[in-house]
Amino acid sequence: MNKLIAIFSGIQPKKPTLYSRISPLGSPSINLVPVLDKWVEEGNKVHVADLQIILKDLRKHRRFLSPLSICFTLQISEWMNTTQICTFSSSNHAVQLDLIGRVRGLESAESYFNSLSDKDKSEKTYGALLNCYVKERLTDKSLSHMQKMKEMGMVSTSLGYSDLMGLYINTGEYEKVPGLLNEMKENGVSPDNFSYRMCIYSYGKRSCIDEMEKVLEEMENQSHISMDWNTHTTMAHIYIKAGLTDKAFATSKKSEEKLTKKDGVGYNYLISLFASLGNKTEVARLWGLKKTACKKIMNMDYIAMLGSLVKLQELDDAEKLLKEWESSGNHYDFRVPNVLLIAYTKRGCTEKAEAMLEDLINNGKVPNPNSWGIMAAGYVEKDEMEKALGCMRKAFSVNKSDGGWKPNSTVISSLLHWLGDTCEVKDVEDFVRSLKDLIPINKDVYYALIKANVREGKDVDGILESMKANKIDLDEENGKVLSLKEEGAEYIAAT
Repeated sequence: MNKLIAIFSGIQPKKPTLYSRISPLGSPSINLVPVLDKWVEEGNKVHVADLQIILKDLRKHRRFLSPLSICFTLQISEWMNTTQICTFSSSNHAVQLDLIGRVRGLESAESYFNSLSDKDKSEKTYGALLNCYVKERLTDKSLSHMQKMKEMGMVSTSLGYSDLMGLYINTGEYEKVPGLLNEMKENGVSPDNFSYRMCIYSYGKRSCIDEMEKVLEEMENQSHISMDWNTHTTMAHIYIKAGLTDKAFATSKKSEEKLTKKDGVGYNYLISLFASLGNKTEVARLWGLKKTACKKIMNMDYIAMLGSLVKLQELDDAEKLLKEWESSGNHYDFRVPNVLLIAYTKRGCTEKAEAMLEDLINNGKVPNPNSWGIMAAGYVEKDEMEKALGCMRKAFSVNKSDGGWKPNSTVISSLLHWLGDTCEVKDVEDFVRSLKDLIPINKDVYYALIKANVREGKDVDGILESMKANKIDLDEENGKVLSLKEEGAEYIAAT
């Protein structure tokens, strides 16, 4: 009907685009291939440039839904390759290999790499596979693969070395990072900002301030290096942890000098740094500069500023800023008010947090599972376990299987112990059932089930067998399970 009205009124209906077909799809489980195939079957042309724009937009506007963005990007990339809409270069293969590793795991990435022709096994595809090994923290495989790349003359840039630096940082082997920087220089590979910054970070983690400063000095004297704000903020964080507040302040100022006017992320880092230094004046000044320089203040900007005000214990100002955000017209993202929820609950003000959440609900807002998880943590801290359980049940009810939410392990452990000690078997089983797919089954789950069943005089052999099948051993803390079983048997016999 709307189409007919548009025709008779002389207004031509807007022609659908490929992006308009893709953008409403909101789950990583959705298969884009039929959508793309149908678009072609309808006689529409597909240009590589259009697909590249779509991929760029997905990365830009879905940056907080990375699993969705990655899955869609991989599907589009594979469709382009399969339909041969364009000839895949080694760079295209490297991107696809990385996406496969992220979505389907290491074995699939290795299989894809092995299927490539020799000409496509370039430094970029070898580097993409190295990155997959590094992400899995597979030290032996990473080093072996890097050695093979060296032997084949495929380490002409700093990227491979930076990957290994990242590996050592993630595995806590900070002392090995500077050696890689030296090896790069010996092999004629120029370090970039990222590799220098990781070396600085590794020295900072070991509290080697003098060595860290020497690396910075070397970095500043390199003609090919354009110093950015990131390096100075890294230094400032290290100075703060070392208690060198004067150096932290001076370095933060240097970072601001390197900041481009419209760099919202940079402003956020600096605001957080000055909040850590307890400097409210600098925080307010930078927030004002940011609002002037940036065209729009995004939700993540409000989150950063709220977190800084909370760090400064300026809750009144934080509440005012929340009101400002609510009237900003930004998409409603519960991670923004969650900053205040966390602040209230950590200070024991659960009633105030609950009132705030109820007010939001009354205004038609639907809290995310993390909001209820925050409330549950606050009630656990105050030993109000029934209220904590109620909040966690609400979190389960609003959680989506593809939402990526994981409940706080300490809260879950506390609730399981309380349930096992005080509640009926049915309550424990319902709670455990809700945890399915959210946390790995562990000893706390079994311990709660056993305790509840023993209190009700029920047999626990089946639970113990399941525990054994899942290779969960009885440790010192949980060794009471056997005695509980015996006590349960004695109880049953006596009754």
